[in-house]
Amino acid sequence: MKHQKPANGSAKITPQATSKPASKSKTNTTEIGERIQKVLARGGVASRREIERWITEGRLKINGNTVSLGDRLKEGDHLQLNDRVINWQKFAEQPTRVLIYHKPTGEVVTRNDPQGRPTVFANLPKLQTSRWISVGRLDINTSGLLLVTNNGELANRLMHPSTEVEREYAVRILGEVPEATLERLQQGVELEDGLARFDAINFSGGEGANKWYYVIVKEGRNRLVRRLWESQQMVVSRLMRVRYGPVVLPEGLKTHAVYELSDKELDLLFEFAGLPRVKVELPESKVVKKSEPKKHFFKRD
Repeated sequence: MKHQKPANGSAKITPQATSKPASKSKTNTTEIGERIQKVLARGGVASRREIERWITEGRLKINGNTVSLGDRLKEGDHLQLNDRVINWQKFAEQPTRVLIYHKPTGEVVTRNDPQGRPTVFANLPKLQTSRWISVGRLDINTSGLLLVTNNGELANRLMHPSTEVEREYAVRILGEVPEATLERLQQGVELEDGLARFDAINFSGGEGANKWYYVIVKEGRNRLVRRLWESQQMVVSRLMRVRYGPVVLPEGLKTHAVYELSDKELDLLFEFAGLPRVKVELPESKVVKKSEPKKHFFKRD
């Protein structure tokens, strides 16, 4: 089974569709500062809209004073959320990085697991400033593509329910699946948290009792793919995410391995997300040279 093959009807991104990135701002943020919601969203604390709600609710303080909409963070400011200190300086604007991590089963998508299980973040490159933010999650028994980035605003845009980003999975089912069951799964079935369905199901063959399917969902609800199949008394023996939006799991990328999106691929991803890409220039001493990728891992026509 070639796990990188996407299903028909999926979203596509082509280099020709790429718009020019937004022009770089010359604003001196050390003098006038940055809006609070922009800084915290970049750090993955929450979306800008949610942070604006926190401000109207009086939950944020700068230097002991309740924040108002339009207030800015400046060097040396002391920021608190619900009276807890936030080290916002680590969210300083950095060049956006996006990684594809091939998650194996047995790892959890969390920074610290109280049960002591292996975490995906332990296998990621270390960042001097900011932190890695996962774009969605995969449960411990699901393998495959996990996107991580240091850009919280990009992560929030890709995860937000309103964007309806396609997630594609390869799933192995034990036993035959009746045609009526496939129809129900695409029409919609009632789960404990509401109506859900597959936007597409494509049979991909199989040997013996195991049958492979590619399925697409546009939601990030917990264990949604498994719960849909289990609602029809189907047994999922393997589940692997192979695509998130336009980003496809690279063929040949082994479990535990990481692939970093190139500059051109970042342009495509920002365009897909509907965000302008502001390119941040680092001092020459801090630039990390990377080898050119052999292949672009974006779904194309």
